[in-house]
Amino acid sequence: MLLLTLGLNHRTAPVGVRERVAFAPDRVGNALRDLLDRGGAREAAILSTCNRTELYCGLNDRDGGQVVEWLGDYHLLRTVDLQPYLYRHTDQQAVRHILRVASGLDSLVLGEPQILGQVKAAYQAANGAGTLGARLERLFQHTFAVAKQVRTDTRIGASPVSVAFAAVGLAKQIFADLPKRAALLIGAGDTIELVARHLHENGVGRLIVANRTLERAHALVAPFDGYAIALDEIPAHLGEADIVIAATASPGFMLDAARVRTCLKQRRRRPMFVVDLAVPRDIDPAVADLDDVYLYTVDDLKDIIQENLRSREAAAEQAEEIIDHQVEHFMGWLRAQDSVASIRALRQQAEAVRDEALARARRQLAQGKNPNEVLDLLANLLTNKLIHSPCAGLREAAAQGDADMLNLIKNLYRLNGGNSCR
Repeated sequence: MLLLTLGLNHRTAPVGVRERVAFAPDRVGNALRDLLDRGGAREAAILSTCNRTELYCGLNDRDGGQVVEWLGDYHLLRTVDLQPYLYRHTDQQAVRHILRVASGLDSLVLGEPQILGQVKAAYQAANGAGTLGARLERLFQHTFAVAKQVRTDTRIGASPVSVAFAAVGLAKQIFADLPKRAALLIGAGDTIELVARHLHENGVGRLIVANRTLERAHALVAPFDGYAIALDEIPAHLGEADIVIAATASPGFMLDAARVRTCLKQRRRRPMFVVDLAVPRDIDPAVADLDDVYLYTVDDLKDIIQENLRSREAAAEQAEEIIDHQVEHFMGWLRAQDSVASIRALRQQAEAVRDEALARARRQLAQGKNPNEVLDLLANLLTNKLIHSPCAGLREAAAQGDADMLNLIKNLYRLNGGNSCR
């Protein structure tokens, strides 16, 4: 059976195309069953994220054209319009692809960890829909194990490569006791929301969000067990904050040096970590001249991120070596599965010969024939029946001068010298 990966991603298709072939989570189960009914797949799973849509299939034929047609039909797109954006991987390359995807090597941000959770969700959806067979089941389990190995044995995800994550990473370096610390976030956009999530996941003690619109601040901080304040309340709370991170669209400074200096007196010189993620800047650059303040700008973090990306690229080379080895490991298992049907057929054929010979021997014994003669006849009959096919193959190969086939049969039957075929 052919393994097929068919899909498109952020490298091959613009967002306008990707959104047209995306699968809503509540429709994946029905889509998978329809794919098995009409798309020529024996087993299937669908991975659909903002950056990629991929179908993982087990097929009966070596073409997979029906799957492409099904994808277009399902989304009301012409196949000819879809083809330029699609990639197709089969067997070994299909295995390699899913291992790289789950390990974060094919992501927009190298090494990002969220994709593994999305691959697991795709597996769970297919499992729930009943569209996984033995091969895809084994492939997904192997994929999860390899992705874990990559995370454990390399530093692919150790270095932050987003400004939000980098800011929190620096905060953890400065304050090892983060659960005892308070953070004040100024703004309520996407960047501050990411910072709040990372701080919450790392167990920050208290979280305060200040914003021009109090309702927006409440909505952002509520899932993280923090509280919201208006911008004019910042002076009353600044002294509480060990960590201050700002990212607004304000044209002027949200914090000036005088206000921070006053705050430091209230804090009795306890250090303060300040990050300005805004362009134009939210925090007066003069704050950097104050004692006990560590001020970083978005440019400082970009330098860190570039260094971290280089670290991830080095780790990715290690990850690729792991994947090369694990692809071969899975393909060995897959080839063994392909032999199962042949082994079963061979055993059934041998058992049929055995049953026929035994039945004949029992009839002869029932007729009163000498048991020793019956045993000799049984042994001769079984020997002749079981070596008939390989002997015929040897004669045919010899007659045709097919040395490869001769060697194959000799190796298969462990024939060190000549053969006893007559």
